[in-house]
This record gives sequence, C-alpha cells and structure tokens, in this order.
Amino acid sequence: MIVSLVEVFVVLFSWISIPVHGNTDPPDVSALNVMYSSLNSPQLSGWTANGGDPCGQSWKGITCSSSSVTEINLAGNEFTGGVPYSISQMTDLKYLNLGHNHLTGQLTDMFGQLPRLSVLDLSFNTLTGNLPQSLGSLSSIGTLYLQNNQFTGPIDVLASLPLEDLNVADNQFSGWVPDELKNIDKLRTEGNAWSSGPAPPPPNTPPGSNPTNNHGNKPHGNSHSDKGRKGSKKSGLSAVAIAGIVISALVLVVLLCAFIARRSSSHYIDEDRLNQTRPLTPLYAHEFKELKSMESSSSITMKTFEVSPSMGLKPPPSDRHRSFNDNDFASKFNVKRTSDPISAAVYSLTDLQAATGSFSPSRLIGEGSIGCVYKAKYADGKILAVKKIETSLLHSEDFMEIVSGISRLRHPNITELVGYCLEAGQHLLVYEFLRNGSLHEFLHLSDDYSRPLTWDTRVRIALGTARAVEYLHEVCSPSAVHKNIKSANILLDTELNPHLSDCGLAKFHLHTSQNLGSGYNAPECTSASAYTLKSDVYSFGVVMLELLTGRKPFDNTKPRTEQSLVRWSTPQLHDIDALAKMVDPALRGLYPPKSLSRFADVIALCVQSEPEFRPPMSEVVQALVRLVQRSSMNKRSTSHRSDDSDYPYY
Repeated sequence: MIVSLVEVFVVLFSWISIPVHGNTDPPDVSALNVMYSSLNSPQLSGWTANGGDPCGQSWKGITCSSSSVTEINLAGNEFTGGVPYSISQMTDLKYLNLGHNHLTGQLTDMFGQLPRLSVLDLSFNTLTGNLPQSLGSLSSIGTLYLQNNQFTGPIDVLASLPLEDLNVADNQFSGWVPDELKNIDKLRTEGNAWSSGPAPPPPNTPPGSNPTNNHGNKPHGNSHSDKGRKGSKKSGLSAVAIAGIVISALVLVVLLCAFIARRSSSHYIDEDRLNQTRPLTPLYAHEFKELKSMESSSSITMKTFEVSPSMGLKPPPSDRHRSFNDNDFASKFNVKRTSDPISAAVYSLTDLQAATGSFSPSRLIGEGSIGCVYKAKYADGKILAVKKIETSLLHSEDFMEIVSGISRLRHPNITELVGYCLEAGQHLLVYEFLRNGSLHEFLHLSDDYSRPLTWDTRVRIALGTARAVEYLHEVCSPSAVHKNIKSANILLDTELNPHLSDCGLAKFHLHTSQNLGSGYNAPECTSASAYTLKSDVYSFGVVMLELLTGRKPFDNTKPRTEQSLVRWSTPQLHDIDALAKMVDPALRGLYPPKSLSRFADVIALCVQSEPEFRPPMSEVVQALVRLVQRSSMNKRSTSHRSDDSDYPYY
C-alpha cells in the first residue's frame, strides 16, 4: 500500500511539474521546425530547424498559452516558398498571419485539423490555384484575409463559415459570391472575375422557382418585385403540386418496371457486383486486423485508425475503410475523374525539344524502367525535368488519366508536376528540377570532394520521405501504392529537403518488372502485380538502411554474405556494438548513439518479412518526428569536435 501511494504521489507531482518548465508541445515544436525549413531558414530570433522551445525561449512572432502555440505572426517579412503544410498539426492555433510576404504556389488541404483558428491572414502574397476544401472545416474562423493574391476558381467553400470579416479582393476568383457571404458586415470582393447575371439555382431547387434575383441575392419581402406576387401564389403552388404528382407517378412506373424485370430474369448479380454497388458503411465501422497485430508486436504504439498527430491529417473519406486490396489502388488512384480540371500546364513538343536539345544524350539526367529524364533549359534561366515515357507502355487515354491524378497531388515532399505534353504519340511529363539530384547520388556516387550528409540531415530526409508516403497511403483516397520507392527516386532541393518522385505512376509497374530484384522489394513481391501498402513500407525501410550504412541495397562487389543489405544488416540492428560498425564511415562517428539505435528500431519494423507486422506509415512518421526532436543530443565522440568546422550541419 505504501509503494502504491508513493507511485501515485510521483505521478501527481510529474503532472503538476509539467507546466512549470514551460516546454512547448512536441507537435508544435516539430511543426515550427518544419516551417522554418520550408521558409528557407529566414533570420528569425530564436527559430531553429531542429528542436528548441518556442514558448519558453520566446521565438519571434510566436505566442503561447501554457505549452501550446496559439498565435503565429510572421507578416511583413521576405519569406519565399509555399505556405508550410506543417501548420496542419498545430491544433491549438488561433491566429495565423503570413501576410505581406512573397509566398507562392497553391494552398494544400492543411486546414482540416484547426478547429480553433479564428484569424487567418494570407494577404499580399502570390498564392495561386483554387481554395482547398479543408478551408470549409475552420469552424471558428471569424476573420479571413486573402486579398492581393492570384487565387482562382469559386469561393463556395467559404459559404458555411462563421465569418465576420472577409476580404477576397484583387484575385482571379470567378463564379458568384455565395448568398451566405453577402450578409457579412465587412466584405470586400472587388477586383475579381465574377460572373454576371443570375447565379445558377441550388442543386435541389424545384423547377420554376426563383431563389435569386439578377444580382445573385435572395429576394427580400420588401422589394418591388414582390408586388402582385401574393395574388399569383395560389396558382404557382398548384403548378408545383401538379409537377410533383407527375414526377412521383413516373418514378413509380420506373420502379414497377424494374421490379418486373428483376423477377422475370433467371440470372442473379454475383457477390462481387453487390459489393461494388452496396452503400459504404461509416469509416470506423471496421477494424483492420493487420493494425491490431502490429500493435501487439511493435514497440511503436498507436490507436487503430488514428492518423499521425505529427501531420495533423484528416482521416481519408469513405473509401479509406475498405480492406487493403492494394492491387486495385494503382488503377483507382484518383485518376478516373477525368472531368476534373488538370492544373498542370500544356507544353508543346517543339518547345520541349528546343529546351532539351532534341532530347540530347548530353541532357540525360536519369533513366528508369518507364523512360528517360532530360534537363530542359530555357532562355530565361528556368530549368525543368522532362520524363519521356516509353510509348509502348500506355494509350493516350491512360496517359491523360495519369496526368489528372498526378496534378492533384499536393505535398511539400512530393515532386511537383509542372506540365505535360501529348503530341505525335509522345507522352511527356514536366516536373520541377531539383538541383541537388537524388539521394542515391549523394550516398553512392559522391566523389572525394563531396561533403557527406550529416546524421541530422539523414534523419530529416527519412522523415520528409516518410511524410510523402504517408500522404499517398493515408490521405489520398483511395490509397495509393507507390511501388517504386528507392533512393534514386528521392530528389533533394538546395536545402537538402527530400521530394519523392514517380508518385502516381504505379500503373506502369503492371507492365514492367525491371525494378524486381533490385534489393528494395519485399519478399512477397515476386511479380509486378504483388505490390501493396506494406511492400512500400518495406522499400522505405531499405532506404533508411541506405541512410544508416551508406551501402547499396544489393552490391555484388561485396562478399556473398553481405551482398543483400537487408539480409546482412537485419540480425545486427538490435546489437549496439554491431550497429556501430555498420554505420556509414562518411559520418566519421558524428551521431548520437541513442538516435542511431532508435533509427535502427524503426528500420527493423519496416523490413520484417511478414507484411502484416510492418507498421503503417503514420507510425513511422511519429517515430521519426521523435528522433528529430531529440536531434540536439550531443555527438557520439567529443574527440571529433575539432573537425566540426569542416563538417556540414543542417
């Protein structure tokens, strides 16, 4: 009994002590670290790319309540890049001001987990594209400033928000201002391409009704147009009633005919067809057995269906609850809605030929299983990467479906599709060009003059790549299997941030098996059609092994027992002494031993031979976030500190 009381006292004392230290909530620290890197590491007092205590150290522009970051005011700086996606994990945020900067690109769906955000100011930047649907989830928003950007499309997503102050002036919005917004006291909408004439009626408006006047406003009872309306009200109602009766009769006839046809048919719809047409049950109606088994076998625990708080991700729509029939995901991955607008630009074949020197071998920067990649140089200094897909792999219709799917991917760690070309039987994808090349080149093709990747940078590359895979697996709906995760497909920008390439191209791997046997594939992947979400996790684990050891996944120059990186390393991942000998010599011993051990633990989970025991990517992200938060630990050996000035830290 005495021991129990002591334990209770210790627990209570630890609870009471937490606020005293003022440590910032880890998800908020992680989000601000990522934001700092995304904004190209600006000169901000107290800010850092790794760790720190924003609340306790009074980072510039940060206001906290207890241990939570509640306000971010970074207006009037010279920030470039996009609005950082990491904002999505700061669930207690109430005020965000990034106005009067030089932010570009499109807003991603980052607002779904910000229920307390009441003020959002993104004005006076160069943001483009349509407003994301997640803006409609800001249930507490009262003030929204989007003026002086280059936003396009409608603003219907804002209609249901509790706004009191809205400024969308001087953009490129189109369509109509929703009636719900016209009652806002402070509303600015000028300087846009609004449509003239009456707005289209709501989807369920009865025929003959007139919900809006010529200005898109609801008719008011005291308007002149109401004169004489009462006298015709009776006849108007009769017409509606008659129309309703006619429609009801037609529906009954159709149902009766369908019933008779069903009874007269001697065939039955098979069970698979029923499953396709049966209404989907709610998201949490089923539990994944594989997640349960993972929870019992993994040291990284997480509630079933709980999405990683490090990302603050919204659970995917109803398709997400389906069983993991992953072979279907390649063909279903958001590419069937070809009626959706494609945001990528259309390039002419002549333009791309001129920029690539007619696809000269001297411009070749990569060659994969589905085609070659060329550097495209333009007179204004712009450089792009052009992937020339083998024409025998697909038809033009399939190509446009794939372009449509890729163009909707929005994640800071996924290579952006800039445009495409479909001319003269050529299938070309145009991507952003990342000047630092691939992770494979950094790890395996560096010369003696190259500066090696530090341990912190390697962990950060692993985290960024994990976030990209998590986005494909757990945010995209239906989930998307990448099928070709490898270090050559992880590109690095000037800040060594990772960008996963070849996303949305899984369909091609049904036609090719060149990547089989490359050392990245899970044991169950014996054919091109055998890839699943879990095989992606395995491939990512192999990439982590490359980061840890500096070795290739398969190297026939090594002794036979060491040629397969997974087979050679797996038995040693939990042996501290053996692990220290496996580390990439290029690190020169500069790494925290505990961080190395935890990194190896994550690898061991990912490369398990049984698919059902591999963790979902959301758990991998959680584990790597914790590593990043601990990255300020002292280096393993103080004897090398004199060399630190010659060693790059990121």
